[in-house]
Amino acid sequence: MAIPESFLDDLNGRLNIVDVVSAYLPLNKKGGSYWGLCPFHHEKTPSFSVNEPRQIFHCFGCGKGGGAIRFVMEVDSLSFPEAVRKLAEREGMQVPDDSPGDGAWREKRRRVLELNREAARFYRSMLDDPRGAAVAAYIRDKRRISPKFSARFGLGAAPEGWNSLITAMRDKGYDKADLIDAGLAVAGKNGGVYDKYRNRLMLPVIDTRGDVIGFTSRVMDDSTPKYLNTPETAIFKKRSILYGLNYAKKAKRPNFILVEGNIDVITLHQAGFDNTVATMGTALTEEHVRLLERYTKELVLCYDNDDAGEDATQRAIALLKKSELSVKVLRLPRRRTAEGELVKQDADDFIKNHGPGAFEDLMDQSANSAEYRLSAVQGQFDLSRDDQRAQYLLAAAEVVAGLPSPVEREIYAGRCAEAARVSKEAVLQEVERLRKKQRWQARKREERQSLVPTRQLQPKSRELRYTNVRSARAEEGVLRVVLLDGEFFRELDGLTPEHFSSPLLGRAFALLRERWRAGKSVAFAALEGQFTPEEMDQLSAAVQEPQPRNTAGAALEDYKRVILLEHSRTDISDEKDLDDLKQVLKQKKGFGG
Repeated sequence: MAIPESFLDDLNGRLNIVDVVSAYLPLNKKGGSYWGLCPFHHEKTPSFSVNEPRQIFHCFGCGKGGGAIRFVMEVDSLSFPEAVRKLAEREGMQVPDDSPGDGAWREKRRRVLELNREAARFYRSMLDDPRGAAVAAYIRDKRRISPKFSARFGLGAAPEGWNSLITAMRDKGYDKADLIDAGLAVAGKNGGVYDKYRNRLMLPVIDTRGDVIGFTSRVMDDSTPKYLNTPETAIFKKRSILYGLNYAKKAKRPNFILVEGNIDVITLHQAGFDNTVATMGTALTEEHVRLLERYTKELVLCYDNDDAGEDATQRAIALLKKSELSVKVLRLPRRRTAEGELVKQDADDFIKNHGPGAFEDLMDQSANSAEYRLSAVQGQFDLSRDDQRAQYLLAAAEVVAGLPSPVEREIYAGRCAEAARVSKEAVLQEVERLRKKQRWQARKREERQSLVPTRQLQPKSRELRYTNVRSARAEEGVLRVVLLDGEFFRELDGLTPEHFSSPLLGRAFALLRERWRAGKSVAFAALEGQFTPEEMDQLSAAVQEPQPRNTAGAALEDYKRVILLEHSRTDISDEKDLDDLKQVLKQKKGFGG
């Protein structure tokens, strides 16, 4: 391992997962576990469980699970070493520096971050260089970004040459491998490298700690792609990055504004809306939503007013529906050209054409998500025609039926009725019919799933599916028992990992047994860092069933018999194997498994 096992054991021994998780979300004790709303998916009813005796968490909704380290990795989007370091600092511990793997990893990360900062300085300096004159003019004249905000966001220019950055960074002690690791250079077919960014406006992406974790860029000519980001790395993950968050998190305004483009963010900050953020050219993700929930209670969506923007808004509303965020939608009006044509405009265009005051007025007029969706539905129909009115009411009732509050359903049913000139009772009747239909469909789905018990016993990941469910359930039982107390391994002579039908459960068994033989702690937390996130999810699910200590010995004997029996059935090669199977079957007589 990169971090010494002894240190991880010491750290896990000091941590209490209830305290760790409680720092992020409220937990309530119910029965033998603590429960709360899952931070990894959106839900209204708590399905997120924290088991203090076993020091594990598991969500029965999305399936994520593990120990304290895995929780911090997921909730803070950290690597394993980063999560260990964060928890160690919390406990007043110093992660050892004598671990070659960990030291190499941290050194590489440090070097990439320092290289990114040096690259940002180089690109910034190019604005005062003739090679960056076109970008400087674009920032000043086309985008009308002031020197103050150009500096605040670290805007820069990538020259046209193929090795301008490479040459500048080589003089500072960075080699080609460093540049490739940081995503700043690309390897050519002949073994050479060249600058990834050429003739582009450069925008450093800065995280909440002030580190330059990557770049986004815009080309200055007609070449493609128009926008180009740093490739996905250990420190640059587009799905969990919000551009401008490093400043927005300090804003005094009571909400956040989410726009589509990086330039929109800068323009709005310059106009006084320093609560603006943007995704990195991606659709809104659950990771983004979790990040937003940490810093604000209200989100204003301000996407472009074209068809793509409308679609993005609808998708974002659907994703945000189960979040704790109050959602509003700011609809930018289309702009009329000198020729009288109506064209789209983004936030940047609107500020330039109408000023901050007009944008503030639009903010005040922002519709909540229900109003926006109903307005979008109404725009699809001609309510002067009876057939269109009927179709509108059916579509609007679908929106109203999805509202969680009966008060909201009452209010918006009335508005729909008024728009279509029918009684509110008629709309509410259709809404209730749809809600009954939705409840019936949900029950049918549950019934269908309950009719296939094997599916319920199987891991969600196809790669981890059990080939022998009966044996695998017994293998899960073995893990539950030995996690109670490693001394139960004494009763498992003759049972080896090779007898396990599930490679994942066999590996976990082998690792725990090895630790027990070495006199180390046998706890679920010991598995952290040894398995993939998907494997940890399955292992946490496998040990969720309660196992009373007073029946653990008898249960373990039963589990062992089932595993050996199922293994023998798949390993018959001669008459002796068949005789052995018969003996096992005789012993099984009277066995309740």
